[in-house]
Amino acid sequence: MAQVVAGDERVNETEMKAMDANRYATKKTIAQGMLDIALLTANASQLKYILQVGEQHQFYKLMLILISLSIVMQLLVGILFVAIGGLNINRQKDQTAAVILNDIILVVIFVISVLNVIISGFGIEYSSQPLRLLEPHAKTP
Repeated sequence: MAQVVAGDERVNETEMKAMDANRYATKKTIAQGMLDIALLTANASQLKYILQVGEQHQFYKLMLILISLSIVMQLLVGILFVAIGGLNINRQKDQTAAVILNDIILVVIFVISVLNVIISGFGIEYSSQPLRLLEPHAKTP
């Protein structure tokens, strides 16, 4: 039986082939979830900015709708991640459900990505200067 050196350990090839697919899928789901959290944080920051600027932003309503839609879809993906994370893909019944959920997640993430490209295209601009919503008017005596 051939052995492969992995780090400081010797692992049989048959042990490598018997890798637990369920564990791999769980780690993959966790990694995707962390990326989703990063995007959700960025969208929350963009939403805060657009709400602070308000109607002064040229595309206020469009940006508000796009950012809100992105956040809602990310929450949906988060819920689907929890659902798929609870499946045991070693069982045939769960494999079918996992494939379907994975495909749905893929499509929703693609739509979220397109939405965020559009959001970026309409220019949420960050500045090192503090935001000034109203300029003080000079008082006339």
